[in-house]
Amino acid sequence: MQCVKFYSIKDEIRILGLDDAPFNLYSDKKTMLVGAIFRGGKWLDGILRTEIDIDGTDATEKIVEMVRGSRHKDIRIIMLDGLGFGGFNMVDIEEVFRKTKLPVIVIVRQMPDFKAIKSALKNLKHKNFYLKCIEKAGKPKKIEIKHKKFIYIQSYGIEFSDAEEIVRLSSTRSLIPEPVRVAHLIASGIALGESRGNA
Repeated sequence: MQCVKFYSIKDEIRILGLDDAPFNLYSDKKTMLVGAIFRGGKWLDGILRTEIDIDGTDATEKIVEMVRGSRHKDIRIIMLDGLGFGGFNMVDIEEVFRKTKLPVIVIVRQMPDFKAIKSALKNLKHKNFYLKCIEKAGKPKKIEIKHKKFIYIQSYGIEFSDAEEIVRLSSTRSLIPEPVRVAHLIASGIALGESRGNA
């Protein structure tokens, strides 16, 4: 795997954090995907938004379009709140890296039950694509954010040690990096009228 080399990681490294908005599985066909651009874990620089299909396959391309179409050309990292958005609209993180040249870090709050996930995918139209995305992302790796407090990450296009350092420096207010935490708050607030959920 080709990796972007970080000779030094600055406190104000530009990170695009992404999360989706809540949706009604029975009535909605699309949901919103929100991006929060942060300088490290301290300053919010911008907001991006797009829409993706629920249980579709367009999240990868929509993320690429967000990055390419943004006036913020100094983004260095793409950070995802999980691998799937809009239900099971999985992101091919290898493809995102290949098309944007930006490393991808996936924030995983708890170790997934892969057996249950694969069972849930059995009857879905795009199951083979989803399984391919899961396989490419690899097994989540545990990192300590605060003393004896951990999350997991998956990554592509970046050395694990660099990804670990970036996640730690951007996790300034909780165990979750600010770019992802704020994207979550904004997406849920717009969709529901008030932010909810575990941020």
